Amino acid sequence: MTPFHQILGNNLVANITNFTVWFALTFWIFIETQSVFATGMVAGIYLVFTAAFGIWFGSIVDHNSKRLAMMGSSVVSAAFYTIALAMVFLEPEGGFENPYGWYLWAFVFLIMLGVIAGNIRSIALPTLVTILIPEGERDKANGLVGMVSGIGFLTTSVISGFLVAWGGMLATLVLALVLTLLAFAHLHFVKVDEGHVALAEGEVAEPKRVDLKGTIAVIAAVPGLFALIFFATFNNFLGGVFMALLDAYGLSLVSVQVWGLTFGVLSIAFIISGIIISRVGLGKNPLRTLLLVNVMTWTACCFFTIQPSFWLLVAGCAIWMFLGPFAEAAEHTTLQKVVPLERQGRVFGFAQSIEQAASPLTAFLIGPLTQFVVIPFMTDGAGAAAIGPWFGTGPDRGIALVFTVVGVIGVVVTLIAMNSPQYRQLSKAYADAPDNDDGEGGAAVATPA
Repeated sequence: MTPFHQILGNNLVANITNFTVWFALTFWIFIETQSVFATGMVAGIYLVFTAAFGIWFGSIVDHNSKRLAMMGSSVVSAAFYTIALAMVFLEPEGGFENPYGWYLWAFVFLIMLGVIAGNIRSIALPTLVTILIPEGERDKANGLVGMVSGIGFLTTSVISGFLVAWGGMLATLVLALVLTLLAFAHLHFVKVDEGHVALAEGEVAEPKRVDLKGTIAVIAAVPGLFALIFFATFNNFLGGVFMALLDAYGLSLVSVQVWGLTFGVLSIAFIISGIIISRVGLGKNPLRTLLLVNVMTWTACCFFTIQPSFWLLVAGCAIWMFLGPFAEAAEHTTLQKVVPLERQGRVFGFAQSIEQAASPLTAFLIGPLTQFVVIPFMTDGAGAAAIGPWFGTGPDRGIALVFTVVGVIGVVVTLIAMNSPQYRQLSKAYADAPDNDDGEGGAAVATPA
């Protein structure tokens, strides 16, 4: 087994571990407090932490061995999980039952810091794809990365549910500690030739700092790269609608048991798309693939709630999940070629911070907008009178209308992007860029494993 596949498997274990802790915490906190506010805050904390730490994590990846950065991620996660486990044993009477109590939220913050430390791995992994995989095969490798994410998504909710039912956060944290330490130990024995960047005579090594200004300069130096990052950010901004409303719409059609099972089965689409990408790649211009995928996903968003049909919803979600890894792999493949290797960690971290900040913003905005504007509009307002006879009326159809409008906006914006000068500039920059595996363009020289 090559070092890349060993690291991929190692990341799978670490990702499943960290996300199982996150999901289990969400389930457990609701059982303990019966507070929707508390569960919503857990998701908000994760997204805020992701946006806040992304750039710093990127600098850690750039200035250190990628493998050691991943191992350090495991050490930090294990440390926070250990402290949280001690809090379980030391809990004062009723300490976890008060949704506004300091003891509960200190516990939540410790666990979420352990979970978020795993994001170092999600930044380091695409840089290792650049190092270990020849340029012509990176799109396929990125497909495998997407498949690993899909497997983790498929298994996490099931594992966390059983863990919470069986042993609460005590069982969850014990298992998390064991798996985190195993991932650390395994990675210790994986040997990766990460290469090095040779300094020219008289050149001084770059200081080990976050250097946001320098990262922005690197992005700005590639024509159209800022446009790609902000396009992905806008997609996430629209995608926040799914975060806020999809569960509510699904539960308006079927029971919670059916909806949970449906979502678990649909996540298999992540795995299927990852396998396909790993076999056939993304084509000569991954950026074009990214935009075509967006046209298809937003078109599906226009129609999957057009009528109150569970099977129409299932079809739309399946398309969304199947095409998602294509978009992510295309973005990674583009960045891996046009950004010098020694800056990739910070660029990936910058992109993660900017892009991840968009979804929670939409989620916070769209909930009140839907509740107080769109739902009345489609219940007994002008919308119900105008399109109600064929579209339907009521709260669920108000939610459906939001999805349809967002889908139309997504299609229009994507078509504008496909005809923009930034798209042509970045496509040309990708075609003209030297391969990052041949030692040119400031990239490190590495021997593919």
